Amino acid sequence: MSVRFILNGKAVQVDEIDPHVTLLAWLRGAGLTGSKEGCAEGECGACAVAVVQSDCNGRPRLTAVNSCLVPLPAVHGQSLVSVEGIAADSGELHPVQVGMIERGGSQCGYCTPGFVVSLFCEYYRPGRSGYDPESISGNLCRCTGYRPIADVARAMPLPDPADERLVMLRASAPVSPPITHRSGDHSFVRPKSLAHVFELLAKDPGATLLSGGTDLIVYANQRFERWQTLIALGALPELQQLEVRVDELVLGAGVPLAQLEERMRHDPALHVPMLSTLWPLFSSRLIRNRATLGGNLGTASPIGDSAAALLALDASLTLSSARADRRVPLREFFLDYRKTRLAPGELIRSVHIPLPLAPIQRFYKVSKRVLDDISTVAAAFTLALTAEGSIACLRIAYGGVAATPIRALAVEQLAIGKPWSVDTLRLLLTELERLGTPLRDHRGSAEYRRAMLGKLLEKFFAETAQVAEAAQ
Repeated sequence: MSVRFILNGKAVQVDEIDPHVTLLAWLRGAGLTGSKEGCAEGECGACAVAVVQSDCNGRPRLTAVNSCLVPLPAVHGQSLVSVEGIAADSGELHPVQVGMIERGGSQCGYCTPGFVVSLFCEYYRPGRSGYDPESISGNLCRCTGYRPIADVARAMPLPDPADERLVMLRASAPVSPPITHRSGDHSFVRPKSLAHVFELLAKDPGATLLSGGTDLIVYANQRFERWQTLIALGALPELQQLEVRVDELVLGAGVPLAQLEERMRHDPALHVPMLSTLWPLFSSRLIRNRATLGGNLGTASPIGDSAAALLALDASLTLSSARADRRVPLREFFLDYRKTRLAPGELIRSVHIPLPLAPIQRFYKVSKRVLDDISTVAAAFTLALTAEGSIACLRIAYGGVAATPIRALAVEQLAIGKPWSVDTLRLLLTELERLGTPLRDHRGSAEYRRAMLGKLLEKFFAETAQVAEAAQ
């Protein structure tokens, strides 16, 4: 089946393409070399393109994504704008491009196309009333030109209601139709339903599941890994659930993190303070526009940022297969390095966070950079106290200190019934020294990671002891 999409307002059909070829590689091969490859792993944003996608309310909007992490068949049925399509057909520059010129936003120029695309998407953001620094958080400028670029973002006018882009957005609804694309021995399949996924897995048990692709496609780019069959989960309605129940929040495993972030910001019933802290530290907006909780947990990386936060929230997962659904506590999901309880033919359908939420929540990330970096250690804590001030529930979770994300269950159990005090903290720190077997790599030594276990618990205590005292 041919790959068909709209690019810069024109219909495109690609009849024969290896499913591992990224959108970026295809663009450059087609002569659209404005999009650059800087890292091939979603860190620099030089390859950004705009895609018409649904926002959290189902309305079409322009969203920036890293084209180096998108297999070309994944854009089947979608509408895209590369940097070449931002200016008008008449050649008149877009206001974003004019701003970059007038304010000196381009220096060496290599990163400029990605910044222009990200600003282009921000320009048309529904309800925009000011500068959102996260709109360019995934774009890297090695010439230290951020101030003039930020000035461009701050000075952007609101679009004219008759702007042809707004007219296009009002008229078009983003779709992700099913596709089966084969090239040689490789196939890319985007099924229409969960039942269809299970049929495919029954026929081809060795098929690889693809969610946002922000981790998997890095292996294709940098290690040249290839998979016989890729099954893309992005169009499955069963993985898009967002629901508030009496006793839990249900988060679909396939909802892009940026949509979760937006919904949780605007819907008080979905608000989880722990996750509100996590989102800005979870890579960049460019990545979160495609990444999902199901993908982040399914990769079973010990440094995946969502795991520690969800462990401290005592989350569980619904795992689905052709046979049945089953519920598994997240603390029992990770078995070993990159190994989980997922059985053959099974996938993560949803994440469940029990209600009511603990009143005191914190997430901390230790990394070389504050933003857009991989964790050396991640830590998450939740605390609930009795009316008398003793500990009713304390949950402690870490990422980056063992082969899997872990809960400090023995420390948690020791805390129950004790006051949230310095003496209790000392007792917990002693027990914490027995936790895990810290990793050793270029981001940090085992000794450093071991030290961070206690220091982050101390930080949590320092930030919450007065809060807890005031609540008594």
